[in-house]
Amino acid sequence: MDKKKVILIGASSGIGRQLARLYAQAGWIVGISGRRKEKLESLVEEFPDQIVMECFDVTGTGNIESMKNLLQQTGGMDLLVYNSGYGDISASLDWEIDRQTTAVNVNGFQEIVLFAFNYFMKQGQGQIAGISSIASIRGSSWAPAYNASKAFMSHYLEGLHIKAARLKKDIAITDIQPGYVKTDMAKGEGLFWMATVEKAAGQIFRAIGLKKRKAYITRRWWLVAQLLKSMPFYFYKKIG
Repeated sequence: MDKKKVILIGASSGIGRQLARLYAQAGWIVGISGRRKEKLESLVEEFPDQIVMECFDVTGTGNIESMKNLLQQTGGMDLLVYNSGYGDISASLDWEIDRQTTAVNVNGFQEIVLFAFNYFMKQGQGQIAGISSIASIRGSSWAPAYNASKAFMSHYLEGLHIKAARLKKDIAITDIQPGYVKTDMAKGEGLFWMATVEKAAGQIFRAIGLKKRKAYITRRWWLVAQLLKSMPFYFYKKIG
């Protein structure tokens, strides 16, 4: 039986790096990407027979060519995980922060996920998982572009799920919405329910395996999601 193949976009560190390990340990062929070549190379050294790499920045112009190079190395793709993400506090509306946030979380995401969806259309089956965020649920005065970009990701993934169903294609779409995870992306004060990378990646791995439509990471963040969705605006604007 051929081994399953996954391509992980954004595997230099944090959740993406741990997911690469989990898939390799489960016997998958793993194609990884990221901007930091030395980080990718060290991961390949851990699993030289299962992990291959392509170093590229999703904000560049060569995303599709890099994806094709990864596909040649892995011999195909059964699953795409888009984990690349950027966000920072933008209290005074810093254009460079907002520009970079949109370039990674919207433009890079859309280009690569669209490519993967069309690839799976031709193949007849596949799965796409995007790491969005609990932040996708409401706007934020502290990081407007970040929350908006994560909402774009979630809505785009929902649209692809509906499109696949209407076209009667066996393409599963999974929207992963983490709360706070102990990575470089966790910024600000008052952070709570902070999960370790290992715990978060383990739950993400299982959710993708179950082909869930949406998963909150860790699972207790489902409660926060329901609260945010139901909270009246006049109250939310005091804390958002």
